[in-house]
Amino acid sequence: MPVPVNTAHAGPSITDKMKMGAMMGGTVGVIIGFIYGTVSIFRYGAGPNGIMRTLGQYMGASGATFGFFMSIGSVVRSDASPAIQQAYWNSRRSPIIMAAAHRAPFPRTEEQ
Repeated sequence: MPVPVNTAHAGPSITDKMKMGAMMGGTVGVIIGFIYGTVSIFRYGAGPNGIMRTLGQYMGASGATFGFFMSIGSVVRSDASPAIQQAYWNSRRSPIIMAAAHRAPFPRTEEQ
């Protein structure tokens, strides 16, 4: 029977992370825009555009701004060189030779 090929799933690409950051930021921005727009309409009125259009402007502006900056932040956060990542993973692995405090207590034959 042949050995199966290792088909490890690769992580998300930079574009996937950017899209995910934009979606999360846009969602949070729309919610914040809804809250801020509602409070603003209650305090100062809707103006000549009406309630729905004014609220939509608040939500759209807040969602676009927050989504834009969140997508940039997720790309900057995931930008790392492979050499740095390899050095990090090498520092996280367990040592090959263990310290004396962690060795198994073999019976010692001490001559006295």
